[in-house]
Amino acid sequence: MTIKEIVTEVKAKYPEINNVYFVGCGASQSDLYTAKYFLVRNAKRLRTDLITANEFNFDPPSDLGEKSIVITCSLGGTTPETVAASKMAREKGSPVICLTNAPESPLAQNADYPIIHGFHESYSAKMQKLTKCLQLAAEILEQYEGYEDYEDMMKGVEKIYGVIEAAIPYAKPLAEKFARENKDERVIYVMGSGPSQQVAYTFSSFILMEMQWVDSASFSAGEFFHGPFELVEKGKPFMLLMNDGNTRPMDVRALEFLNRFDAKVTVVDAKDYGLGNEIPASVKDYFNPILLDGVLRVYGEAIAEARKHPLTQRRYMWKLNY
Repeated sequence: MTIKEIVTEVKAKYPEINNVYFVGCGASQSDLYTAKYFLVRNAKRLRTDLITANEFNFDPPSDLGEKSIVITCSLGGTTPETVAASKMAREKGSPVICLTNAPESPLAQNADYPIIHGFHESYSAKMQKLTKCLQLAAEILEQYEGYEDYEDMMKGVEKIYGVIEAAIPYAKPLAEKFARENKDERVIYVMGSGPSQQVAYTFSSFILMEMQWVDSASFSAGEFFHGPFELVEKGKPFMLLMNDGNTRPMDVRALEFLNRFDAKVTVVDAKDYGLGNEIPASVKDYFNPILLDGVLRVYGEAIAEARKHPLTQRRYMWKLNY
C-alpha cells in the first residue's frame, strides 16, 4: 500500500483522530522529529508528541486509544522497546503505522501498516525513513484537517533524493577537511535549529559518541546564548548546521559569535547545496534536516576513516541484556 492508501484506510476505520504519537529509540526516534515538528507548526486541531519507546511503555499518554495514531520506527525492526510500544498501542486500540527497512521484522509484524524504506542502496536511500515519515505526517494532516501546501510537499518528496545525491560530491572534500582537523579532538559540540535541531543530536549522540567514542553534546542554536556559549574559546571545535529557512537568523547569530571568539567551526549549510532551488519555498523548512542528515553521513564516514575507528565498532552494544 502507498502512504496515501494507508492513511485513507486508517481514516475510514478511525474517522475521529485527536492525537498522533511518534515513538522510537535512538537514531530512529530522531528521524521522527521532523514529522512531529511539521505537525506542531501546521496542525490546528491534531495534537502530537515524540516519545522515546520505553517512556511510552512505562508512562503512556492517558488519551492513548482509538483516537490516536501511533507511528513507530526502527531500522532493523528488532528494537525490543519499540516492538513492545507497537504491541501496547495496538492493545489500547490505536492504529499503528511503522517504518522499517525489514519487512519480516518483529516491528513490521506488530504494526497494522508497515512502511518499508530503503537504506543501504545510496546516501539518499538512507534518508527514506525520514522522508517517508514526513510524507506520512503531511498525508495525515491533509486527510484529517486539510493542508494548503500539500501539493508542494509532495513535490518536495519527489525532489529531495536528487538534491541529496547531487550534494554528495561537493560534501566529500569538506567532510575530509573536517575529519583531518578534528580527528584528535576529545570533545566536539554540535548545534542546529528548528527542524534540524534533532539532526545535530543525531550526529552528536550516534556518530560521535556511540560510533566514535568522542565526547560530544548537542543543543539548539536558539538555546546557545542561554548557557552553552560560555564554553566558547579559541580553537574549541563546534559543528554548526545552518538551515535555509525560518530559523536561519538563529544559526547566523551563533556563527557570528563563534567566529568572534575564534572557535574552530565546521559549518554545514543547506544553502550551499541548493535546497531552495529545488524545493518549494512553502515547505522548504521541513526538507533542511533531510538534506543535512544525508550530507552528514559523509562526515561520519570521513571522521571514522581519519580516526581508524569503523562506524560499526562498539564496546557495549552487543553486551546489552534485554
